[in-house]
Order: sequence, then structure tokens, then C-alpha cells
Amino acid sequence: MRSKVADFVTKHGLLSPEGIHLVALSGGADSVALLLVLKQLDYRIEAVHCNFHLRGEESNRDEAFVKSLCQQQDIPIHLIHFDTKEYASTHQVSIEMAARQLRYQYFEQLRQDIGAETICIAHHRNDAVETLLMNLMRGAGIHGLTGIHPKNGAVVRPLLGVTRQDIEDYLHHQDQSYVTDSTNLQPDVLRNKIRLQLLPLFERIYPGSMGNIARSAHYLSESEKVYHAEISREIAQWQAIDATRYTINSAQLTSAPSPLSLLYELLTPLGFNRTQVERILTSLEGESGRVFTSPTHTLVIDRQSIIVEPICEPMKPLIIPEPGLYRFDETAQIRVEQVDKETGISYDPLIATLDASQVRFPLTLRTTQEGDRFQPFGMKGKKLVSDFLTDQKLNILEKRRQLVLTDASGTILWLVGLRIAEPFRVTDATSVCLRLTTLTPRGAGRVLK
Repeated sequence: MRSKVADFVTKHGLLSPEGIHLVALSGGADSVALLLVLKQLDYRIEAVHCNFHLRGEESNRDEAFVKSLCQQQDIPIHLIHFDTKEYASTHQVSIEMAARQLRYQYFEQLRQDIGAETICIAHHRNDAVETLLMNLMRGAGIHGLTGIHPKNGAVVRPLLGVTRQDIEDYLHHQDQSYVTDSTNLQPDVLRNKIRLQLLPLFERIYPGSMGNIARSAHYLSESEKVYHAEISREIAQWQAIDATRYTINSAQLTSAPSPLSLLYELLTPLGFNRTQVERILTSLEGESGRVFTSPTHTLVIDRQSIIVEPICEPMKPLIIPEPGLYRFDETAQIRVEQVDKETGISYDPLIATLDASQVRFPLTLRTTQEGDRFQPFGMKGKKLVSDFLTDQKLNILEKRRQLVLTDASGTILWLVGLRIAEPFRVTDATSVCLRLTTLTPRGAGRVLK
């Protein structure tokens, strides 16, 4: 047992000889074995026990047992009590999730407080097999079929190389007792059903099946490394405006070996679920303009591209009572000034020059609204702003954040950055110009907030 654990720890680089390592000690066979093995391997360890007060006297029995064990072994122990039911009710989560959140939050805080390097959890090979089977039943992808990983941040699992039988044999040889959680003996939840009913059936049908499943998880874990390397290489070729905003060429995506995997790995960190990803991929062959949303992002299929951007708060209208410099979001400004005709004309798209005599203050800078119409420069009649933006090949997201400047009557003077309105153009009769300059950071696709 000690040899297996020592080899596994060394192979995966889990523990340093000089560091302090917290051991999550429930009092059950697995955690007791972990505590004793790490002590016998001369690691500097301290125990931590959580009393969730979910099993009445049994919870208190467990606490008394771990205190006595640590006293016998001369191992420091940290104890904490939780009102788990109250936490679950307050945070609207299950009891199981509440206990998990409370446990790991406390472990991490304690680790930082005492300067420990790791939090050692007593998951073993059987647990990894159970997790794989649970995820398989739920339709998981490659990530869910790799079992439990030896290391996740500061959390390490030194017992993943041994079985539950190894642990029981070791404790028997050490003449060491442990406590049993009675809830683990009832086949009432999925994990217990797998542990108590399914795995024994597998072993009867095909002896050694649990070890074979564990090896399959290991092979998948190795394959996962190749998978991630290829996914990262493919995603790096896409146009990333920043870590959360992308423009994806549809043809490039669909020509990849696995478009679904690529899209899934990109979009799930942005809040899209697997069903949405599948629908997005199917929609590439349909009509342009379909929109999908996650809690944090909006995705639009625009002709030959998929565009993903964070959801932003709509910009509040900015009232401009007189010439001056005005800020309309955290980084963008608009300058309104009167200039003479000779110096007023500019061909910069971010500068508009109007006949000042035709403009009535106050002006309003806002995003487009349904039904907006204006008379584009050079045209005789009015046109829907939405149609004009479509002619300019703007996608839905760009249309939503397109700015317009209106005068006191609500008439559109300028589609910012695109076109001024014909009635306000500079003519031979113009003597004074109104020059409007938008000052924005450089870079495409800025989201106004």
C-alpha cells in the first residue's frame, strides 16, 4: 500500500517533502488510510474535519473518532461545524452541493491561513470508475470520461492508484478501525447504486472489469492531452478580439476534423450549453441572422461568419445641450464645436460636418430604434435606418449598437461613422459649420456600455 501510494505521488508530482499538506479526514476507511499512509511516508500533514450536522448522533460520533485518532497519531487537526441545511436553503442548492461548497471553501481558506501546499482528498480507483460511469450515463464527452484527475489546483488525490480493497486490506493489517457513513450503504442515489449494485454485477459478468475501466480512463486522459493540443491550435487560428469575443469563419470551422468539438470547447466557457452548440452548428446551413444567447454572451450567424460578443448594457441616451466635449461611455467621447467653413470639412468617417444654421439644440446621441428613418446624404427620399445598415453589411450585433445623433425635433443628423443626413449637409450658402468628432479607442467591434 505504502509503495503504491509513494509511486503514484512521485509519478504525478503531488506532494513535496518539505511542505505542509492538509488531509481531509471524515473518519471513513479511505480518509483514515490516507492519513496513516502519508504519515508513514514522512509527509508533514495536518488533518481537517467538517461536521455538517446531517446525520444526527452519527455526525458527532465521527467528530469524536477523528479527534481521538489524531491525538493517538500526534497529528494536528482542524475542526469546523456547518449548518448545511440553512446554507442549502439560502443558496438554493441541494444538500449534497451545499456540503461540497462549504467543504472546499473552508479547505482552501484554511490552506491559505496555515501556508499549506495541498489539500489531500481520499478518492481512490473505485471512486474514479464510479465517476466515469456516472458521466457516461449522463452523456458526457471526453472530459467526463477521464475519471478523477490526480491533481486539480491545490487539491490532490494520492490514493487514485489503489482500490477500495487495497485500503481495507491495509487498515486490517494496521489493526486500525474506522467509522462507516450509514448513508453510503443505501442504494438511494446514483453513485451508491453504481457502487453497491452495478460494479459488483460487472465483476460477476467480467472479472477484472473495474481495473479495465480504470485503464480506459487513463488512456482517455492521455488522449485528452492530444485533443486539447489540437483544439488550442485550431482556435488560435480564429479571429479573437479578446478572450471572450470571436469572429469565426464558418467554412474554416466546418472543414475542421470535428467542428462540433471545436465549437463546444470555444463556446461552453462563454455559457453556451451542448444543445445550443449543436443547434448553432446545424444553423450554419440555414438563414443568416440567427441569434443565440447564453447568460453572458450573444452569438449571431452572419453570412459566412459566427460572431460572439459579451452581452452589454444598452447605452443610455446622451443629451448634448450645447457645443462641448461629452463622454458617452467609459472610454468614448464626442466633441461638438462650431468652426468656419474653410476648416470644417473632413473625410474622416468619425468626423461629421453639418450646416450649423440647420441644427437645433439640444442634440441626443443614442443607439438605433425600431422604425428610425433618415435621408442619407446624396439621396432624395428617406430610408429606414435598418435597411441602410443592412446595405452597409452590418450584422445584427453591429446594428444594435449603431449610434445616431438627433436634433431637438428628433430628426437624425448623423449615423455615427457612416453617413450624415442630406438636409444638414454643408452647401454654398453655409457660413458656419458644426463639426462632430467621435473619439473612440481603435479596434473593431467595441461594445458600448
